[in-house]
Amino acid sequence: MDSLKNFKGYDKVETNLEDQQNQPQHGHKISKPLIATISIIITTILFLTLTLSFTLLFHHTDSQTPLNSTDSIRSICNVTRFPDSCLTALSPSSQNLTNPNSILKLSIIASVDELTKLASSLKANSNERAFDDCKELIDDAVSRLNESVSAVSDGAQPLTDVKIKDIQTWVSAALTDQQTCVDELEEVGLSLETVEKVKKMMQKSNEYTSNSLAIVAHINNLLPIH
Repeated sequence: MDSLKNFKGYDKVETNLEDQQNQPQHGHKISKPLIATISIIITTILFLTLTLSFTLLFHHTDSQTPLNSTDSIRSICNVTRFPDSCLTALSPSSQNLTNPNSILKLSIIASVDELTKLASSLKANSNERAFDDCKELIDDAVSRLNESVSAVSDGAQPLTDVKIKDIQTWVSAALTDQQTCVDELEEVGLSLETVEKVKKMMQKSNEYTSNSLAIVAHINNLLPIH
């Protein structure tokens, strides 16, 4: 009988221990919503920290890397109708330029040089009256382009809208003068061979002038002024 009593008592003790173990420990348990909230906060802080670090790194890299002249010229020439001619005109005298205004000025000067050569060639054929009229048109084109060169600023400030419109007008007129020259040669009845010869002589100056017009038309959307 004593053994049975002892056994029953042991059973009660064991049951009480199990009940105590299964009771929730209110003083140490953290709710799942709180854990999730803390995780989100920590993840957000890490993300913002990494984003700020990368932003500062790239900004520092960009500010320390100067624009490359060749890349700048190539980027600007891509807006023109004749990019190869643009590169030919600008690359030899680029002088590490990254300023669109200065590049525009060089482009116009290249046009002036080619038109001056053309005028000299036409003067050599002064026995033809049509050539005299054509030469006057080319001289007028050179004058308009020289006005454009004077209007282009080499400084750090972008061109004003008024100057851009003036330059567009002058360069466009210079392009028209060249076409009118060819038209007049055709109208007076010169041989097709002669007209084609003049066209060939005028090809480079025509392309250079066309490129200058494209550059000034996009000047505000080109590389940042430095």
